[in-house]
Amino acid sequence: MRRIIIAITGASGVVYGVRALQLLRQVEDVETHAMISPSAFRTATDEIDMSAEEIRGLADVLYNYRDIGAAISSGSFRTAGMLVAPCSVKTLSGIANCYNDELIVRAADVCLKERRRVVLLFRETPLHAGHIALMDQATRNGAVIMPPVPAFYSKPNSIDEMVTQTVGRALDLFDINLPMVKRWKDGPGSPGQH
Repeated sequence: MRRIIIAITGASGVVYGVRALQLLRQVEDVETHAMISPSAFRTATDEIDMSAEEIRGLADVLYNYRDIGAAISSGSFRTAGMLVAPCSVKTLSGIANCYNDELIVRAADVCLKERRRVVLLFRETPLHAGHIALMDQATRNGAVIMPPVPAFYSKPNSIDEMVTQTVGRALDLFDINLPMVKRWKDGPGSPGQH
């Protein structure tokens, strides 16, 4: 059983983390370990039609975001890595600066020190120099910065399809291949074929 950590922060785009948990429920050999910040629940009330209990119920294991003694706060607890979706500026700053004042940042720091994959769906635009410097430092620490930019080659028919495609591509980075992800040049008539 592969374990993957999913963190949902308070940035706009809570649907990305929720969709990751929904999609991973369909993958038999993956166990999700999640943290959801109070700000994420606040953002969710404005952005998605799910209750806090419904969101909590998507994870196989759910941790209190303040519990720095949780299993995922130790490198001896093996995981495939961590997806932060969405990733707020505050969380990016904590990860970039190793400021482990709560479990989301601590778990990311542990993954990075153990050389495990950490993918940050950073949700901010436009960017100032401070944001860019934080992204640079997080990348130097080993994180992958992946702003959730829609892939229009997949010809999405809805926001739902765009979200699923983006989350699917993020999960690709953990070697989790989902059948609904549309691939570039996947056959006759695919985008890019002449």
